[in-house]
Amino acid sequence: MTRGFIPLLALVLAGGMAALSWATDGFRVVTSDGARQLAVERRPLPLPDIRLIDQDGHPFSFADYRGKTLLVDLIYTRCPTICGVLGENFRQVLEHSGANKAGRNFDLLSISFDPAHDDLQALKLYGERYGAVAPRWRIAVPSDRRGLDTLLRSFGAVVIPDGNGGFVHSSDVYLVDSAGRLARIFDADAPWSLSGAAIHEAAR
Repeated sequence: MTRGFIPLLALVLAGGMAALSWATDGFRVVTSDGARQLAVERRPLPLPDIRLIDQDGHPFSFADYRGKTLLVDLIYTRCPTICGVLGENFRQVLEHSGANKAGRNFDLLSISFDPAHDDLQALKLYGERYGAVAPRWRIAVPSDRRGLDTLLRSFGAVVIPDGNGGFVHSSDVYLVDSAGRLARIFDADAPWSLSGAAIHEAAR
């Protein structure tokens, strides 16, 4: 009986692994976040031309970046945790890309989803903390609530008030290609990985 059970168990396990492989696209997707990352990579999404205002008070939009690769993160300047990691990562991305000629063909954009608190002074202070200088690295906020809602929906970002005046939010970094499409979504990652991906995209 034991000899017959082992091959049967192996067959069941093999079938389960095959089904899991199919359902997760060869084990590339194990979460809904992973599924969205893969879907965007396969079919980049056009972004709406949302109006933004940077730390120097200059209005601009995603259309101004056509022909350039862009790395985007979503932050709020009072954030005590993950936004600091994102800011430090972007600072190191700039350093890492500075010696690479292709690194000049991409820019950085940090967008606040907290316009009630993030006025120009707050945006500027956040930028100064990490060495952000526009236009290479803009710290910005949507010009109106409608633009903010469209932005969060377009990027698939999760932003939830935490009940204490702050937010629980996703920490993804988004790559927008030279055609103005959302082309890649990264987990908060090592800066050299983000820099490498942006340089590779900019050199295409």
